[in-house]
Amino acid sequence: MGTFKDYFLQMDRVNKILLVSGTFLFPLVSGQAQKQKFGKKAPNVVFIMADDLGIGDLGCYGQERIKTPAIDALAKQGMKFTQHYSGSTVSAPSRCVLLTGKHTGHSFIRGNKGYIAEDGRKYDFNLADEEVTVGEIFKTKNYTTACVGKWGLGGPSAEGHPNRQGFDYFFGYLGQGNAHNYFPVQLFENNTPVKLDYKVYSHDIIMDKALAFLDKHANEPFFLYLTPTIPHADIIVPNNELFDYDGKFEEVPYVGKYRPQEKPRATFAAMVTRLDRDIQRVIDLLAEKGVLENTIIIFTSDNGTHKEGGHDPGYFDSNGPFRGIKRDLYEGGIRTPFIVRWPGVIPAGSVSYQISTFWDFMPTMCELIGAKAPANIDGISYLPVLTGKGKQKEHDHLYFEFHEKGGKQAVIKDGWKLLHLQVNNPEKETYELYNLVADPGEIANVLNQYPEKVRKLKKIMQQARTTNAVWNFGILP
Repeated sequence: MGTFKDYFLQMDRVNKILLVSGTFLFPLVSGQAQKQKFGKKAPNVVFIMADDLGIGDLGCYGQERIKTPAIDALAKQGMKFTQHYSGSTVSAPSRCVLLTGKHTGHSFIRGNKGYIAEDGRKYDFNLADEEVTVGEIFKTKNYTTACVGKWGLGGPSAEGHPNRQGFDYFFGYLGQGNAHNYFPVQLFENNTPVKLDYKVYSHDIIMDKALAFLDKHANEPFFLYLTPTIPHADIIVPNNELFDYDGKFEEVPYVGKYRPQEKPRATFAAMVTRLDRDIQRVIDLLAEKGVLENTIIIFTSDNGTHKEGGHDPGYFDSNGPFRGIKRDLYEGGIRTPFIVRWPGVIPAGSVSYQISTFWDFMPTMCELIGAKAPANIDGISYLPVLTGKGKQKEHDHLYFEFHEKGGKQAVIKDGWKLLHLQVNNPEKETYELYNLVADPGEIANVLNQYPEKVRKLKKIMQQARTTNAVWNFGILP
């Protein structure tokens, strides 16, 4: 039976034909991994994860309206993945999957459920103490660790707090729901509330704190998990700082759940460019401290693009060639940008078709720093792809589940994708089948044409998850 790579190599050949007529499906593969050992000194790791950024929002993935020169440069200097999947289609479970190496059929947190803490504010369901995070793995090898930005896995004084999950330092939003406001009443520094009284643009102080951490710890091995909230709604920038986007786009003023916005298109573009500018600040500081060449920089997004606060993903082609957005298990909801810069190991301008996911990050980092991976994780290390050394293992399949909108499941195997929708609603329950090789935009549901394929994928779907009282489906396939 063929692997994912077999199918997407076939896609490469198709692209070469289609490019003659100007048709685009997937980026072409280019570059070869260097078969080179990296230095004896432990590499630093900066993992940057945007919030609700679509794969099509970056210039290096085809964006034409928004300028992202710093991120585009990372892609030119490193490796761009074209088949990378987030952990989920919303924030909290995606972050849990990334940090624990378990997909949403096994992860401790599988949705955005929350609780009311003693301070009267809502926070996300707490990650359990017994769960092992990437932060804890880095601590076993004497790395200094930090999470700066949005946490989303537990509230103050709780077992899910980042200081209890392997991170020496934390600054930002503990609850993902609270992160919808860029001018919050407070953020947290470790477990201490920092009063902002709605006067400070949170992204700016988050980036300042991240830079301060790097400046302080540049001379020791460090892992920075940097999770800015841009471009999640609200759609807003401070002081109407729209760069050169003001008046550039035809605008449709927004009035709705989030704060009103007269120029949502220009503001969204300015938010993304602001994020890009601040990533350049990170790069510049690493260079100034003399550690850029020994630092692996990874950039991604926690899920697909959104349609909230006035953002118009269709106008910006934020989901690229894919169907769906945030809260969908179509490709546009879970296919994300993924860029890795590693000087001296990854050749400039590399493009990879490797099927990779958020739950692969844990075993990759374990292999990188020589730590033992926790038992019962679902991920596969993609370090061989990055280094060009060793044989790269492949996923037999990918599994996703989502606990909103009636409940959803998805299985991807050998280029085929089965969707199970309205899992909790017997009268509306449906399945859809797509051939991602021939139909990456998931336009043609071919469920009735391939009954045996459907049967096999349903069986995988049944076996891929463990039952859970908190994250339960009323109906299983």
